[in-house]
Amino acid sequence: MTHSGRKPDEGERYKAILETAARLICERGYEGTSMQEIAAACRMTKAGLYHHIQNKEQLLFAIMNYGMDLFEEQVLSRVQDIADPVERLRACMRHNILLVTRGWSKEVIIILHEHATLTGEARAFIDSRKKRYVDFLEEAFSQAAQQGRIRPVDPTIGAFSFLGMVLWVYKWFKPDGRLSDEQIADGMVELLFPPIVAAAVDGQPGVSSLRMVPRAAASGAGSGGSSGTEGT
Repeated sequence: MTHSGRKPDEGERYKAILETAARLICERGYEGTSMQEIAAACRMTKAGLYHHIQNKEQLLFAIMNYGMDLFEEQVLSRVQDIADPVERLRACMRHNILLVTRGWSKEVIIILHEHATLTGEARAFIDSRKKRYVDFLEEAFSQAAQQGRIRPVDPTIGAFSFLGMVLWVYKWFKPDGRLSDEQIADGMVELLFPPIVAAAVDGQPGVSSLRMVPRAAASGAGSGGSSGTEGT
């Protein structure tokens, strides 16, 4: 049996239903998509669809849960073992941006766009899965600040600022636009987490730091100039 309680031979069919329904809901919205339309797109009767799905809200929950599975596979599993907290955040941002800009991530977009539609235990369950991501980001920001790699910042502010940048991309990204998703990912990572450069920190030349470190700290006390950060 799979994690959803279905036989292995039913897994691919069920996955196809979720992906087809996610595509339609992304195009038309949850309220604007009927179960009959989803059944037709799946080349099934409505009764056949209900053999796999109890009701429309249960379908939405299943799509979101599947989206969280995709997120954990494509993002968290690839970065959680990176020891350096800044590199962990950089890699996480890049993977997350690419996840929400690529066509096979409709389920993730539904998590973002229809987040207030679920109710009761289903909503609480998805919220708990999302909260684990927030906790992951808060820990990374806290570690980076403690190590002097970024300017001191409340971890919650850091986490939600990160999420605000990343999760809004799906609203404005155009696959046929001037910038590719790779260029956007690179640019946003460099904007929030500039590369390490040689700079004077606390009067010690050559210590690695980020441009996010305040200039006063990077220049050293009583330096009387900005030569310590020149070129950054």
